[in-house]
Amino acid sequence: MQNKFDLIVIGGGSGGIASARRAAEYGAHTALIESGRLGGTCVNVGCVPKKIMWNASRLGEMLDDATEYGFIIERGGFNWGTLKTGRDSYIERLNQIYRKNLNSSGVQEIQSRASFTGNGVIQTEAGPIRADHILIATGGLPTVPLIPGAELGITSDGFFELPQQPEKVLIVGAGYIATEFAGVLNALGSNVTLLLRKDTLLRGFDVVLRETVMDEMRQNGIEIITGTNIKALASNRADQLTVDCDGGTADGPFDAVIWAIGRHPDTTDLNLKAAGIKTDAGGHVITDAYQNTNVEQIYAVGDVTGRRDLTPVAIAAGRRLADRLFGDEPNACLDYDNIPSVIFSHPPIGTVGLTEDEAVARFGPDQIMIYDHRFTNIYFAPMQRKSPTVIKLIVAGPEENIVGCHAVGEAADELIQGFAVAVKMGARKADFDNTVAIHPTAAEELVTLRGGRKPNGQSGAKP
Repeated sequence: MQNKFDLIVIGGGSGGIASARRAAEYGAHTALIESGRLGGTCVNVGCVPKKIMWNASRLGEMLDDATEYGFIIERGGFNWGTLKTGRDSYIERLNQIYRKNLNSSGVQEIQSRASFTGNGVIQTEAGPIRADHILIATGGLPTVPLIPGAELGITSDGFFELPQQPEKVLIVGAGYIATEFAGVLNALGSNVTLLLRKDTLLRGFDVVLRETVMDEMRQNGIEIITGTNIKALASNRADQLTVDCDGGTADGPFDAVIWAIGRHPDTTDLNLKAAGIKTDAGGHVITDAYQNTNVEQIYAVGDVTGRRDLTPVAIAAGRRLADRLFGDEPNACLDYDNIPSVIFSHPPIGTVGLTEDEAVARFGPDQIMIYDHRFTNIYFAPMQRKSPTVIKLIVAGPEENIVGCHAVGEAADELIQGFAVAVKMGARKADFDNTVAIHPTAAEELVTLRGGRKPNGQSGAKP
């Protein structure tokens, strides 16, 4: 094994692979170190298998809806094992595709743990290697609470290892992972209880998004317990789990308890202190706008930095770093403003830009106008079951520049991408108004909004 490279990437997730391949395309002699499966969290135990599970849960809902569209369907049982086998086979194919792409790009893959020893040297299981530039892209890990019996529960990683569907499950957490898992399991037929430490899901998202999703989850039969902490977890004689709560009760026992209380940076064994690399209070590697750490020629991207823990963000940041280091683009860096995101909840969320509270804080209430609309998607027209769609535009200043665009409801996950382009380009409300609507769609509602309001709910827009 050669021991001198232009670039060493520590971590074979989406951001690390993207940066390594881009650097190699520029001619940089590049090595990538990864001890586990290629693809990182997203491919193996994150967004990709999660989306497959969500697709299955949506199919279940659509099968239930089909009778009201005139189809004569007799629902049989759902086979968790069949879905798991197909899902896992797909992930294995992706692992091999990542390996093939690395090889074709000329990146040397090193299967090993890695640690800093100082002076630009990285220790691997095959020996020390060094590089002019080193990128940390090790991602994050799910957090487990420090309470008695916590090991009896599982994290998001363990969710994808479940050999069979839990009949009754408790999910602890309020973020997007907890929200998505609750919706998937409920739609597939599990009895789901969601336990929140505070009073709402999805803190940090616009209020209309989180309130709509919580209402719909309750309508769908998910029990949401707020203001409650788990003090301990125990197993009974039937290998079921019971919980001891502070501030409320969770009616167990449960077949599974899933911890979805957050993630932390994976810096295990990296020995960052040896290189003098600074971290924040949460252990995240501190970086500037150009992904530089405090140590010259050492960089970090992705979840390990704690800056927008989204796979496309890590990919984009990694590629721009390679552009800057090896592509003669000295100013290349990722703009972290107006990054769109989706939550595969039931119903799904699509969002880009500022929330209403953030917009008011940044520009002041007098500069903000809200345009929103609540309606029922035409998909539900022939059905007794109804689920709302809510869309919301937040504009700022006399030109009504769009600073936030939010949607929750049927197909919100798909419609937000195009509108995110417009927001990123600096679109105004007038630009949306001047766009001809596509009818009948949910997306058309975003270009036909009238009658805005001030943040306090008072009318104040042009008719």
